[in-house]
Amino acid sequence: MSIAKFSKVIKRDGSLQDFNIEAIVDSIFHAATAVGGRDRELSRLIANEVVFLINKSIQEGDTPTTEEINDFIEKTLIERGHARTAKAFILERARKKTYDEYQKKAQFTGTIPYQKIWNVFVWNHGYGYETLPNVNKIMSSGLDQWTKFVGRCDSAYHQDVKAAANRILAKKDVKLVIIAGPSSSGKTTTTIKLEELLQEQGKSFKTINVDNYFFDLELHPKDIYGDYDFETPFAIDIELFNDHLRELIRGKEVLTPYYDFKNGKRIPDQIPLQLAENEIILLDCLHGLFPDLTKSVSEGQKTKIFIETLAQQRDSTGYFVRWTDIRLLRRMIRDLNFRGYQPEQTLTHWHYVRRSEMRYIIPHINTADIDYIINGALAYELPVHKYFLFKYFPEWVEKYRTDSDRTDAFIRAERVHKLLDEVTIASQEQIDAIPKNSLMREYIGGSIYKY
Repeated sequence: MSIAKFSKVIKRDGSLQDFNIEAIVDSIFHAATAVGGRDRELSRLIANEVVFLINKSIQEGDTPTTEEINDFIEKTLIERGHARTAKAFILERARKKTYDEYQKKAQFTGTIPYQKIWNVFVWNHGYGYETLPNVNKIMSSGLDQWTKFVGRCDSAYHQDVKAAANRILAKKDVKLVIIAGPSSSGKTTTTIKLEELLQEQGKSFKTINVDNYFFDLELHPKDIYGDYDFETPFAIDIELFNDHLRELIRGKEVLTPYYDFKNGKRIPDQIPLQLAENEIILLDCLHGLFPDLTKSVSEGQKTKIFIETLAQQRDSTGYFVRWTDIRLLRRMIRDLNFRGYQPEQTLTHWHYVRRSEMRYIIPHINTADIDYIINGALAYELPVHKYFLFKYFPEWVEKYRTDSDRTDAFIRAERVHKLLDEVTIASQEQIDAIPKNSLMREYIGGSIYKY
């Protein structure tokens, strides 16, 4: 084992971080698994060689940068004949670099997560909802306080949706309204509520279900566990979808397909669709900002609304609750209630969700001409998630703790378990008090809306 001559590394943002060889092992192993490798010990051998080469290249007391370390990883993989692993590592390195550059750029352009989340934080702070210990106090203060808590959160969300509707109304010549956002951010309920508000102003819509344009299941690659990646935009027949968008905007009738999820088959020419005069297409889509998905429609004919769970709450240690963990919990409940998937399946599939978000959603937030950003987070929802899901997490943490192929599942399970462990669980009475038109009902059931 090579012992490093350095104890710190310099990150891309210039900050110092403690050096841990396991980070190199993980990077190499992650790239190897992307091309079918499974030998973690080989990854460790290569990591030790990387450290040996870095030691030779620096003086005592020097601190290498992460970029320099990555250069040595690439060099070692190529020279040892691991060309496919090297290529996977290079691609992932480029993706991370692009994302870091996007984050820096977003900080100065006012897109998510800076200007918008500040407003959310100020709102939470104004009511005392910004920390989980404060939420716990509300949970123990009786049903009346809980009902006020829920009402304020739902009202804030509704006001955000109304502001988005006003942005749509302010634009002329719109033919396509896109409601985009990551999985379980609240797109479907938001689409329904936007349609209600816009219809009150005399607007008329046709919705088009992108899921019906999925390729047949047999055309999708499976991983070693038999799981399919439906999270990528390339799971959709993009060319057919654009052909239909083009024809609809021209006033022509199209026959859209229907996707039978039970059998994994797309049935062509099933649903007749045509726009009446002055009607607008309403598109609720995970990848609505992905340029190729709507390339047949000019930018001037589109309005883009983006929704994300901008949770601005800190746990007892001062760390902010992760947006992705909120959405993971939502999707677990929804998949269990409405899609026939067990929560554990959602947990082990989530790495596909995050990979797709990082590749096909986040990079386009700053490049798309977004008209409005909606906060889909509800400050009261963690106690609700605990009611439905907390019992599963201890088992998952132990099950995946030593499973090197399920590292992602273990990390998420352990993190969310700790998060929920410090939250006071909602009672059945409190669950029942959530309004039937609440966004939360999209996941827990009992909504007035049909999904």
